[in-house]
Amino acid sequence: MDMTSFDEKVINKSKNLIKIVLDATIDNPNNPDSLNFFQSDTYRFYFLMRFMLESLEGSEISQEYAISLVPQKFASRIKRLQVLKQAVQLGYINEESSTVDKRRRIYTPSITLLKDFTDYTQQYYKSA
Repeated sequence: MDMTSFDEKVINKSKNLIKIVLDATIDNPNNPDSLNFFQSDTYRFYFLMRFMLESLEGSEISQEYAISLVPQKFASRIKRLQVLKQAVQLGYINEESSTVDKRRRIYTPSITLLKDFTDYTQQYYKSA
């Protein structure tokens, strides 16, 4: 492929973004356990991004809503439930009963995950 046909500024921005993402994820030996958990595979990473976006926007996230955040092509229903339950068990996501219907579970990021995630996003702005 002939890279000379692309604008050099676009290429440099693309390289910079790749370096920022890699430095903040796979290449970061100081990543906290919560981020390592969610960055261990594509589904978990995509779930983290969607879950945090919904949480930060103030959405109420039920179990069904949580597992619907990522398209089915990335993981089976069983895997999606397992990841959610494992994140709860590890203390990265809080699970509470709904005040309206006690059978319904509502999910929010734990303080640990929220802090780790906001620290992670700040790395981008420091590098950009």
